[in-house]
Amino acid sequence: MTTNCPECDCEITLAKPIKGEIVVCPDCGTELEVLETNPLELALAPQEEEDWGE
Repeated sequence: MTTNCPECDCEITLAKPIKGEIVVCPDCGTELEVLETNPLELALAPQEEEDWGE
């Protein structure tokens, strides 16, 4: 399955994407999350929040 990076528009091919999977764009290195698998849709992955022990 093929789609484009939402950050740099590079074509990304994933053999067996899984919804919620985090992938890295081979061109710009941005972490992307698989939102949908059919059709394949990627979005910027959410940033991890620091855990302050609260």
